[in-house]
Amino acid sequence: MKRSYERIVNAPLVIVTCLSMRDMDRYPDERRASAERTMAVQSVAMAVQNLLLTAHALGLGACWMCAPLFCPDTVRETLRLPDDWEVQALITIGMPTDEGKPRGREPIISRAIYLE
Repeated sequence: MKRSYERIVNAPLVIVTCLSMRDMDRYPDERRASAERTMAVQSVAMAVQNLLLTAHALGLGACWMCAPLFCPDTVRETLRLPDDWEVQALITIGMPTDEGKPRGREPIISRAIYLE
């Protein structure tokens, strides 16, 4: 917990991503209502992924942290967020302190995989 705290308070930029169902479609049945919520969560995740890719392209370090999921009411109160905003993640962004771990890339599969 101390390591996470240090990362958050020492980051030059912290972005808290939230979800609101306010403008989403409303359905009377649980199946479609659940699917709509899943689509909203996926949309937030895709936006964060694009944010992370952009940070990387700019030479910045970024870290997706899910810590707010464990204390959403505290985050909402501290940041004075609207009641309908559900905290999804916290993204720290800044200049990398080192090169980090070497990251290889898996080759793109050049042949089709057939299931029998």
